[in-house]
Amino acid sequence: MLLELSIKNFAVIKEITIPFHKGLTILTGETGAGKSILIDAIGLLLGGRGSADYIRHGCKKAEIEGLFEFAANSPAVKILSENGIECEEQLVVVSRVITENGKSLCRVNGRLIPQSIMRELGPWFITVHGQHEHQSLMQEERHIQWLDSYGEDQLQTTLKEYTRLYKRYLQLKSELDYMSTNEREMVQRMDMLRFQWQEIVDGSLEPGEDEKLMMERKRLSGGEKLAKGIETAYYSLSGEHRGMDWMGNALENIEPLLAFDSSLEELHKTLEEAYYQVEEVARSLRQLQDDVQFDPERLSFIESRLDEINRLKRKYGKSVDEILEYGASIEDELEKMENRENRIEDLQKKVRDTEQDLAIEARELSEIRKRVGLQLAFLIEKELKDLHMSRTQFEIAITRDPDERGIGINGEKVRIHPKGIDRVEFMISPNPGEPLRPLARIASGGELSRIMLAMKTILAHAENIDTLIFDEVDTGVSGRTAQAIAEKLNRVANRRQVLCVTHLPQVASMADTHLHIVKHMGENETETRVKELNEEEKAVELARMLGGVEVTDKTLEHAKEMLLQANLRKKEDIVSQV
Repeated sequence: MLLELSIKNFAVIKEITIPFHKGLTILTGETGAGKSILIDAIGLLLGGRGSADYIRHGCKKAEIEGLFEFAANSPAVKILSENGIECEEQLVVVSRVITENGKSLCRVNGRLIPQSIMRELGPWFITVHGQHEHQSLMQEERHIQWLDSYGEDQLQTTLKEYTRLYKRYLQLKSELDYMSTNEREMVQRMDMLRFQWQEIVDGSLEPGEDEKLMMERKRLSGGEKLAKGIETAYYSLSGEHRGMDWMGNALENIEPLLAFDSSLEELHKTLEEAYYQVEEVARSLRQLQDDVQFDPERLSFIESRLDEINRLKRKYGKSVDEILEYGASIEDELEKMENRENRIEDLQKKVRDTEQDLAIEARELSEIRKRVGLQLAFLIEKELKDLHMSRTQFEIAITRDPDERGIGINGEKVRIHPKGIDRVEFMISPNPGEPLRPLARIASGGELSRIMLAMKTILAHAENIDTLIFDEVDTGVSGRTAQAIAEKLNRVANRRQVLCVTHLPQVASMADTHLHIVKHMGENETETRVKELNEEEKAVELARMLGGVEVTDKTLEHAKEMLLQANLRKKEDIVSQV
């Protein structure tokens, strides 16, 4: 449930904070006052696409923040937990900042998260029905989405297995088509692959060979300098009239003097230690001199070998290991191509087997959809009765399209698609005696609005969504139908938090909380303000909606009567539900 919404520097909104409550919250105001801007802000908060155009003129960033409360078993809490975000007392603070360069930051409980995660979370926070969304009922391809959304629990396992098999089937079919129809291309590719494979084989590469050779080259390229330097250092220390010879001479001259001056003992000791240390260094240099190798022929071979390896790298991989992996993949592909007939036969068998499994899952999916379709159609008819469409018949038709390139189902070839073999279409008969016809062809705007309201109500209940937003769901209706929609929204609001933008007084009169949106124009700026109305102010606003700009005594009296009748209906609903 949405508890509070704060908006700063968003479109014509300068800064507002709106507390929200349970029940039905109605938002009214003149056209252009900013009612839908509030809905846009909520949409952005829940992962919608941001733009610098949303930032209030003269400001550097727009900020939106919402406080939400969830039940412990809500899917939203599970998704947050999977992403390392804990919810204390099931409270979640979501914030969105849009900067002037078009970038946006999204945080949940103070932690930055990608927009993709927020888009995944959004539908579990709030479901929004926009002004023109009922037009999507005219799009037949959306019907299967709504049906599957309602029956998700029943369809989930079968649909997951069908999806896995469908991807496997397409992969095998694609490979089979390629092997069967592109013989010329395949011969050309085989020639190219044979050349590449032979070139790699002729290279006689060994794993890690390039790294080993580069290390050896580094050592050998410095071999001559190493040998000469070590030799010079050694002969500087060892030999007649060299370093150690002069140090030994110094020791021999100091030693007899110790009997005359004891202070020379420390110097003699230090010099003696230094002599033995230098002697050890000389021995080590002699050993290194024996070990250092300088082999010009070996160095020339290594340079040549590395040139060959680098040539192969430019063609087949960044390292010897990558080249060898590529060579292995070529060998596998060549083997498949050279055994083309056997491979085609093997693929044909796999396609047949996968098609049989796919057909089983597709039939099962279709049967489940038929059962779910009957349930959903029954519930929609039930909801429509509350919306003054009591004589309306509603049916969900599930059919299949023939397709010679499709899969076999009960002896006939039918088209397959990522969601199965079913074509789902909503059918309606608004008046008694009329046959069922496609909803997209015969439903009026008012009927579409009511059907969409029924759909949203059912899906929200099935998906356990706490908050529903309806942005002018009453488009295209008036009179008794508007009253029926108002009463339906009130009943939904007894179980859910409902926010509704409306221009109809019948709907506004049912508000538990009435928010009035007004655009305030100053000398140098315009801003949208929001005020929660008390009972007297509600009557004035209803009178404005009834009579236009002028609020007369008659329209005010009528508005008060509407509020009185609305309160009586709400009490009756509460009693009937108890």
